[in-house]
Amino acid sequence: MADAVSVERSLDGMSGDLQSCPIRQVLDRIGDRWSLLLLLTLKDAPQRFNALGRAVPDISRRMLSSTLKSLEADGLIWRSVEATTPPAVTYGLTDRGRSLIVALRPLVDWAEVQTPAILMDRRRAS
Repeated sequence: MADAVSVERSLDGMSGDLQSCPIRQVLDRIGDRWSLLLLLTLKDAPQRFNALGRAVPDISRRMLSSTLKSLEADGLIWRSVEATTPPAVTYGLTDRGRSLIVALRPLVDWAEVQTPAILMDRRRAS
């Protein structure tokens, strides 16, 4: 894992026009409440719409549909519709979506290690 100095060096020169900064576009997508959870749910295998809803039980059907459309529009997931009654809709990760999961792995690892301390600090602060 990179140390703080190498990370800081790799971030040098990333100032400038923050409105058009590429990371902003990515963070807008994965930083919402549901996108990352859905991407992580799809990382092992494609899932049907209702299975995704069960995997993320506190998401409404409307928000699930909206978030999946956004992820598909960004090319992070694919959607397949089978002509059955009712239609069987399946979602899976694209190569871009899989590459995003790989890139996020260090962040997920960091969160798993740091979350207990963060929660303790939050309790102390409130």
